[in-house]
Amino acid sequence: MAVLTSTRTVRIGLDIGGTKIDAVALGAGGEVLATDRRPTPTGVLDVVSTASAVVTGLVGGLGGPVHLDGIGIGIPGLVDPVDGTVRNAVNLGLGPDPVDLADLLSTAVGGVPVVVENDVKATTWGAYTLLAPPGDLALLSLGTGLAAGLVVNGELLRGAGSAAGEIGHLALDPRGHVCNCGQRGCLETLAAGSALQRDWPHGDEGRSADHLFAAADAGDPRAGAVLERWLAGVALAVRTLGLTCDPSVIVLAGGVAGVGEPLHRSVSQALRRQARGSAFLTGLALDERLALLPTDRPVAAIGAAATAARTHPGAFTPGR
Repeated sequence: MAVLTSTRTVRIGLDIGGTKIDAVALGAGGEVLATDRRPTPTGVLDVVSTASAVVTGLVGGLGGPVHLDGIGIGIPGLVDPVDGTVRNAVNLGLGPDPVDLADLLSTAVGGVPVVVENDVKATTWGAYTLLAPPGDLALLSLGTGLAAGLVVNGELLRGAGSAAGEIGHLALDPRGHVCNCGQRGCLETLAAGSALQRDWPHGDEGRSADHLFAAADAGDPRAGAVLERWLAGVALAVRTLGLTCDPSVIVLAGGVAGVGEPLHRSVSQALRRQARGSAFLTGLALDERLALLPTDRPVAAIGAAATAARTHPGAFTPGR
């Protein structure tokens, strides 16, 4: 008697960062079926070639008949999710001219639909998918830059120019450091991982943060002063999110978030210090809304796959 084998519907998410590509294959219910990680090459053609190889490897490794229903990409730079182009992803060798990444990868994998999303927004949607908060969610990404992702009323907020959440470029101090955007005294120059690294240079942002927290904990007075100043900037960024969209959860993410619980605890303390003397801020209890991005799953890749599912629903239901 013939045995009928059902075809499994799969979505793939790719988080293409400056140093690595994290990939995940999700089943129709949003469950993680397989993951992969590879170094990120430089240049458009090599990025597409590697991404195509990752997709092929994930699908081939699942066994049995598989229907690849779509691919989502999270990538840094200026992304147009409507036409699938990306530009100014400097770490990937992509300059100011738009690159049709969606079309290039779709062609390389046989015409499967591809959706491209900014990496912070993909991570935000992944966090929303996994944490399932009771209300809105904001994600604060503390990396080389500083940016936020916002989910409001169940929808990823982009804005007219896809600039929603770019709070790192709020110019706060006209006498402050020059920002990469050309302004002076932006929030990014106070609270990004690059701001911490500038004042405490010990490798990249993540290693500098680890070293700074350890030195401050060991009683180094200069480390303590640098950390307190930086935490005040991060707390200001959290307050900005709390006062503009009032989310139920504010997730700390990015390279500096690898510090883990000490970061969560320290930012919470900084928020409580800033709220002293203000019944209004105290009543908001922003410190109680903080959460860390889960580290046991490829959140950005999951978010990219789930974003693709929302753009091209097909037979796929993301795990919410």
